[in-house]
Amino acid sequence: MKLMIATLTLGILAGLSQPAALLAGETQKATFAGGCFWCMETPFEHLDGVQSVISGYAGGEKSNPTYKQVSSGKTNYREAVQVTFDSAEITYQELLNVYWRQFDPTDAGGSFYDRGHQYSSAIFYHDDAQGELAEASKKKLAESGVFDKPIVTAIIEASTFFPAEEYHQDYYKKNPAHYKRYRQGSGRDRFIKETWGDEHSSNGKYSKPSGAELKSKLTSLQYRVTQEEGTEPPFQNDYWNNKKEGIYIDIVSGEPLFSSTHKFKSGTGWPSFTQPLEPDNIHEKVDKSLWATRTEVRSKHGDSHLGHVFHDGPKPTGLRYCINSASLRFVPKEKLDEEGFAQYLKLFE
Repeated sequence: MKLMIATLTLGILAGLSQPAALLAGETQKATFAGGCFWCMETPFEHLDGVQSVISGYAGGEKSNPTYKQVSSGKTNYREAVQVTFDSAEITYQELLNVYWRQFDPTDAGGSFYDRGHQYSSAIFYHDDAQGELAEASKKKLAESGVFDKPIVTAIIEASTFFPAEEYHQDYYKKNPAHYKRYRQGSGRDRFIKETWGDEHSSNGKYSKPSGAELKSKLTSLQYRVTQEEGTEPPFQNDYWNNKKEGIYIDIVSGEPLFSSTHKFKSGTGWPSFTQPLEPDNIHEKVDKSLWATRTEVRSKHGDSHLGHVFHDGPKPTGLRYCINSASLRFVPKEKLDEEGFAQYLKLFE
């Protein structure tokens, strides 16, 4: 029942009218707090029309606060992200729809296991039109029945915003292993899945076909690798030596997984990457099938076996995602727009 209500709520929130002041195409800013800013960057980062997402500190008085000062809870700042977007490509309402699905809006004391005012949720509106939309979306969410407790997310006029230290920006890219451990350990993903189902990061775009569809769609090797945890021969697969620019998607679900910008020559005979393109689309689990314990890598929505990750890769991550070509499909950069992945074109500029 809760998932049914949550799905209906998406339509309710999407149906809110857009004030005339926000209809004209122009570059605008949106500022959102929803707990740890590392985890609030990723949902907005690759949306069409989003130009940048900056982690920072919002709503306090002190100039240029540091992470140490804000995390102490002794300032009035909240960890937040500031999204710069083109309103001709994506509306503020669409950003709000994404925002409400990333955290628990009934928690006034923080966000998941990060406690204190500095981790509490808030929408900082930049003009009256944004304020009206934020209030209306909060009201609709409260009336939807998704949550049993009151929605306590504050709606505040935007004032101060200072970017966080450089090491916090795009943290999920710079430290993907730690980011995944933190995010999964915090309980955020579990909460989102229980509340909104598996659609929160892909709007239902990616899913695993039925068994019959898989057998008709995949080659025998692709099926053995993705569905039966098989391994293809080294140096005798499609992408081990592929040097073209583009992204690699799951052969089963089509969800984006890796980018040529993170690919390196490992000498193993399999495609190797220093990090995922979309960490939220990667699931890791302990694999004890051989004499040594390894970390298996699977796709989130397709649940495909992809390969394994090892800690012997190059900088900056020190990781080697050793992936079977048979679990992937390569989309060259010149076809990204055509295949619905235009948001990744900026990787190759």
